[in-house]
Amino acid sequence: MSSLALLVVLLLVLVVVLVVGAAAYLVHRHPVLEAPVFVAIGAAGLLAACIVPIAVR
Repeated sequence: MSSLALLVVLLLVLVVVLVVGAAAYLVHRHPVLEAPVFVAIGAAGLLAACIVPIAVR
């Protein structure tokens, strides 16, 4: 794997962590929405569902 591909994978991981953390923080600030763990897992699953088909190509 080239260094460019490794850099792209690292950036994707960082973006996923940022989005999941932001979703968990949002739900933590507004507990009426849902439990933070479920929202974080849902956000990670949604991002993975969007990124995996692109990465496999």
